[in-house]
Amino acid sequence: MPTFFQFKTYFTYWLDQVSEHSLHSPFLFDFYTKILHAKSDQAIFQHIELQRKEYLHDTTLLTIQDPGAGSTNLKTSSRRVCDIARTSLSSSKYSSLYARIIHQFHCKSIVELGTSLGINTLYLATNAGSSVTTLEGASPIAAIAQTTFRNLNAKNIRLVEGNINTTLYTYLDKCASLDFAFLDANHRYEPTLKYFDAIVQKIHAKSIVVLDDIHYSPEMENAWNHVRKHALVYASIDLYRCGLLFFDPSLNKQHVVLHF
Repeated sequence: MPTFFQFKTYFTYWLDQVSEHSLHSPFLFDFYTKILHAKSDQAIFQHIELQRKEYLHDTTLLTIQDPGAGSTNLKTSSRRVCDIARTSLSSSKYSSLYARIIHQFHCKSIVELGTSLGINTLYLATNAGSSVTTLEGASPIAAIAQTTFRNLNAKNIRLVEGNINTTLYTYLDKCASLDFAFLDANHRYEPTLKYFDAIVQKIHAKSIVVLDDIHYSPEMENAWNHVRKHALVYASIDLYRCGLLFFDPSLNKQHVVLHF
């Protein structure tokens, strides 16, 4: 159930959101009309949504050890696969949006922080010629995602298991540049900034960074407000569920809240 904070922030988002009629920037107008509210060919994603349905009926109980946000104390919990699928996966609405963005901007080098069961990862990997590296800290969840990638023949996905506080930097050391980054690994202020600061070292003018759950909590909202004001960010879009960051200097520092 949404928290009072989430109700409050959604009401603010609802008041602030604008449509294409209020957009004077050609870039934002095109993004709104040609990407944000474009229609995806759902047949492309049918196999992914069938897998989501399987997860939603899977009562397998997983024992998960989560080190938390930069903590050395392991927190153990038990969760059913169906509950993870119901509460933790990106919706098809947003995942198909990410796929459209990747296609439109010709993103090839893609990283995802927080694989979960791999549904969003599969969407990120639908663009021909792309290479997706996805990082997951929980071993039982990573094992399920890896099996799914193998069963669906998703050969352009590489899953890296382990604490993201370590695996992210190992990955970035070998990464020349990033076209698209999706951050959904840790819903706390300091880790989010830490991950962003590391990733921004590998971006270029046409890169896109997506932060998930930007209004999930005061910490996440503060993190979002911090990174969107970063010196290298020239445009940011608030879609309530997620925030999009663009790094092209020609965009001249603009922030919008868009209806989606």
